[in-house]
Amino acid sequence: MKKIILTAIAVFAITNGYSQEEGKFRVGLDLGYTVPSNGGGGILFSLEPKYNLKDNMNVGLRIGAAAMVRDINTDGETTSAKVSANGSYVGTYDYYFNNSGSSFVPYIGGGAGYYSIANVEFDDVDESSSSTSLDASGKMGGLIRGGFEWGKFRMGIEYNLVPKSELQDMSGSKIGNVSNSYLGIHLGFYVGGGKWGR
Repeated sequence: MKKIILTAIAVFAITNGYSQEEGKFRVGLDLGYTVPSNGGGGILFSLEPKYNLKDNMNVGLRIGAAAMVRDINTDGETTSAKVSANGSYVGTYDYYFNNSGSSFVPYIGGGAGYYSIANVEFDDVDESSSSTSLDASGKMGGLIRGGFEWGKFRMGIEYNLVPKSELQDMSGSKIGNVSNSYLGIHLGFYVGGGKWGR
């Protein structure tokens, strides 16, 4: 009888010990490439602690940074600008489609939070760009995302929806705008919270 109980416990641990577990914490780390909505490119990095509400859903806080070179439109003319890293603090929710016990698990998710906007440094230094400033106040925004996890690894695509910022001349008049929204493609992994599959 003792052997039967121990065997049952071992089988339960093997078959269930690797799934994401309700009530557990996990932390994800992602690195990827950004594509600003108005052109350009850059890199992104994020750290995301999460809490598993259920075996197939969790909530978290994504703390991220995106360093990008973006195309800026001023009165019909387009120029490139260097931008230091924008920061983000976004509450997130992810839902996982794991019915088969597989280690390959697709997910969809979204979130909302605060995005800090970096100042702009123009590549083309001329009279007009040197007298131009950006409204770099932070913005409330959101994201939608999807992808898959495979064991402890994660790959995804996300779109960050962030309101535009205004470009102003020295007198404070609006001369253009800067789109702050961007697409992100990332790879990463997580620790804690269990692992998908066997």
